[in-house]
Amino acid sequence: GCNPLAETGRSKLQNQRAVLNQQILRAVRMRAGAENLLRATTNNKVREQVLLELSFVNSDLQILKEELEGLNISVEVYQNAEETFSIPLIPLGLKETKDVDFTLPLKDFILEHYSEDSSEYEDEIADLMDLRQACRTPSRDEAGVEMLISYFLQLGYVENRFFPPTRHTGILFAWYDSFTGVPVCQQNLLLEKASVLFNIGALYTQIGTRCNRQTQAGLENAVDAFQKAAGVLSYLKETFTHTPSYDMSPAMLNVLVKMMLAQAQECVFEQIGLSGIRNEFFTLVKMTQEVAKVGEVYMLVNTAMNQEPVKENIPYSWSKLAQIKSDHYKALAHYFIATILCDHELQAGDDEDQQEKALSQLYDYVPEGLMVLAVLKNKVQRKQLGKAHLRKAIVYHEEALRVCGLCKKLRNIDVLQEVLTAAHKRSLLKYAQQETEDDFLSLIQAPDILPKTEHKIETIAPQFSKVKVKDFFHKLGPLTVFSAKQRWTAPRTICLHHEAGELGFSLKGGSPVQIYCLDPLCSAASAGLKEGDYIVSVGGMDCKWLGVNEVLEKLKSVGKQPMEFEVISCQDTAASLHSKSATYSMGMQKTYSLICLAMDEDKIDQTKKAPLKLPFLSWGTKNRQKAASTLCLPSAVAGSSPIKKKLSPFTVLNTESSLY
Repeated sequence: GCNPLAETGRSKLQNQRAVLNQQILRAVRMRAGAENLLRATTNNKVREQVLLELSFVNSDLQILKEELEGLNISVEVYQNAEETFSIPLIPLGLKETKDVDFTLPLKDFILEHYSEDSSEYEDEIADLMDLRQACRTPSRDEAGVEMLISYFLQLGYVENRFFPPTRHTGILFAWYDSFTGVPVCQQNLLLEKASVLFNIGALYTQIGTRCNRQTQAGLENAVDAFQKAAGVLSYLKETFTHTPSYDMSPAMLNVLVKMMLAQAQECVFEQIGLSGIRNEFFTLVKMTQEVAKVGEVYMLVNTAMNQEPVKENIPYSWSKLAQIKSDHYKALAHYFIATILCDHELQAGDDEDQQEKALSQLYDYVPEGLMVLAVLKNKVQRKQLGKAHLRKAIVYHEEALRVCGLCKKLRNIDVLQEVLTAAHKRSLLKYAQQETEDDFLSLIQAPDILPKTEHKIETIAPQFSKVKVKDFFHKLGPLTVFSAKQRWTAPRTICLHHEAGELGFSLKGGSPVQIYCLDPLCSAASAGLKEGDYIVSVGGMDCKWLGVNEVLEKLKSVGKQPMEFEVISCQDTAASLHSKSATYSMGMQKTYSLICLAMDEDKIDQTKKAPLKLPFLSWGTKNRQKAASTLCLPSAVAGSSPIKKKLSPFTVLNTESSLY
């Protein structure tokens, strides 16, 4: 990973994000305590003081939220350092996490579950912790992505090795929401895996925004990065459901995927026009359709950002930037078609049919009384329709400038103001160059332009198989046998005496080998060897990874001398009690996810109605059924008894979770 103390613009933003997360947590705890006191007290004077304190705390929370939004819209930090005249692209900030100490839980599990000396695995545990720490500050390139993917794949090994479906290991993972700063803690490794996936997608967005958009190669890399970011976020949405964090909720991920694909489409348009746009009929037709497509996808992104429950948590400036881009690129589409109509008259040698067909593809309909071919041939009609498109372009440009001026964060981005102003002036100049007489008689309204692209933008699914990783805990044995789901007896030492050159048993299987066709009268059976036992060492040498021939060779190599080897027996796995994961946020009271998802089917009285699902909580929305705020400190209920829950083995994050 990068040096966490390096004073780069990106590291400063991440450090500010970490500080804000802590301040938000402190303010939320204060609010929770004040609300608990408000519910408990009957003294009017105390209630007045508490209400006053609550108003201050809520104001602080709103200010902190606005500061966090300011970090999310600090797009200029992530852009390419080269001088550019392009509208900035939006990157995602990395999710912050707290340190996790794997040492004691994993060493205890190795000793208790695998019956091995846990001190021999200290280096492996340290490597795992070092890799996690490095993943908090990945480099903004393919090496950083590869490191995050390697940790994600390593977590798959760790999950199978140390996280049984029947109980928790006591390791608490804490991650902060990228948009709200609200912490979520869970003893479920799936929260860790989902958060790492989010950061892989976020890192791809930062790589995409860093690409040089003044070169063909840079734009190709940017398109590829945004498509990969969309693919990772889409994979996260489909694989990990009911995540207890706002930024990883299905609705939010759906918006982020759309935004990444829209930015990829924008880079495709810039790529087409990089070498310059020739003032030629068919070239302008193609550019009109391409830029109209960019305007359409950003309109869909803006619409999605203004839907519940995303609207409450998406940065306001992101929504406004999507609206600005939609208006800007729609204006460019109308400018291009106006240029076609005003600058290109049908000449004697032109192909009328081809031009008519090309122009017809731009419209869903034409204004009443006009025909496409007639417009091409009639100079007056061409001018009138062209000026109608210019007027519409100017309206869209002015709306984009107006929205930009109303948003405090966006009006401070100089390059955005410059691009919008230059495009607006160009349309005004074009309009002023046209003849003005009889304009007041023209009632033609410019029709909408049909978007079309020859470059379809789709998500690129993550290729995890391209990153090769080695299991840190390879020494424990083959994962198919030595996993957290299997329970084993402690190793037993068997003293083997060769009888007439025979072992008294056969071996089968791969690694490790298994006892087969055991003679119950042989010396090994008398020493405690059982059918189906696995051989884990021979003569003090580990043989978990050896095959049948290699183990037989070791057993027969001593001739008639007694040979000691160790075996283990598989125990019947106890019935799983449950695998539902309760989410804890710094010891706070459960509110959302457990209410929505936790239903003890064997314990709930069938005559009682199950509680209704609550919508995703927005910032500051009160849940009056369970708590007065989205985050509350623990509270004990007199006479309450713990509810036993049935857990089922989890493969994806669709287990029960609580949001705090």
